[in-house]
Amino acid sequence: MAPQLLDIFETSKPVIGMLHIPALPGSPQNALSLDAILEWVLADAQALVDGGIDAFIIENFGDVPFYPQQVPPHTVGFMTMVAAQVRRRFDLPLGVNVLRNDACAALAIAAAAGARFIRVNIYTGARLTDQGVIQGTAHEILRYRKLLGCDAKIFADVDVKHSAPLAARKLEDEVADAVSRGCADAIIVTGSATGNPTSVQDLQIAKHAAGRAPVIAASGVDLMNLEAIMKVADGLIVGTAFKRDNVTTNPVDADRVRAFSAAVRIARGP
Repeated sequence: MAPQLLDIFETSKPVIGMLHIPALPGSPQNALSLDAILEWVLADAQALVDGGIDAFIIENFGDVPFYPQQVPPHTVGFMTMVAAQVRRRFDLPLGVNVLRNDACAALAIAAAAGARFIRVNIYTGARLTDQGVIQGTAHEILRYRKLLGCDAKIFADVDVKHSAPLAARKLEDEVADAVSRGCADAIIVTGSATGNPTSVQDLQIAKHAAGRAPVIAASGVDLMNLEAIMKVADGLIVGTAFKRDNVTTNPVDADRVRAFSAAVRIARGP
């Protein structure tokens, strides 16, 4: 296992299951009470645990359309409550992603709930997204982490899904900058959209450029491409492949998680 992951996960090449939070109160598509949302998330977490997952990451996936940078205080409050309840019920490492790109909110939630890592979609550089142009703020994120006295690791996306570069740039250069100049703890590589496969070639490029920093595949990993991706990636973030009928907004299907976990054990080898 990559040395930087040893402090968080207890297994090589960990599989991190997505906890997609339904639309929270105040969000345009909110249809559930906060109690019902919490029940949904805890049921998904239980299904992931029953299926043999190694860790979770919570994300306000239902809050479309997303704020480009800073979410309102009530979103932070609701997500903190959900994260704390997940931590109270399940003894697995937890991560936080606040969409679209509120890493300081994610750090605050992590510090309050005891989460071990956060995901930052645009950490260095700038990207054109459906929320407009978003600029990375690694300089603010790391200083805020220091201010909070929080030890949550920074898992930084490069060439993140649902976005395009403002100017052509090599993937290896983006990875190298995120690690050496942005001081990211791990790199995340995705496909072009949620559920779209991560390119093995992109993973190989990222691994070469990241040095000792771990590289995590984070979209479109399923039973068909699992073996090839695990040969390169140091870990996986899996969402859609665990959902009933392979639909991202559906509940987690524990049987799908079990089948995936069994294949992971084989792929890890002795």
